[in-house]
Amino acid sequence: MENITVYTKYNCVQCKMTKKFLSSKGVSFKEINIDEEVQYVDELKANGHRQTPVVAVKGVTTFTGFRPDMLAKITA
Repeated sequence: MENITVYTKYNCVQCKMTKKFLSSKGVSFKEINIDEEVQYVDELKANGHRQTPVVAVKGVTTFTGFRPDMLAKITA
């Protein structure tokens, strides 16, 4: 089971860049598209997230947007 979950939307450039970064490092992740699985929208909003992607990693603070600095830390 993947330790990384990436919440995405359709037509989200930052989402595509985040997924491409993780894939280029050979890191597996679970993708949840909130346009398809709308039940996650309220949960993400309740946690203060207002943009995608939302990257959730076990043991690390959740972050949003394309963050190469954070992605490099979790893939090291």
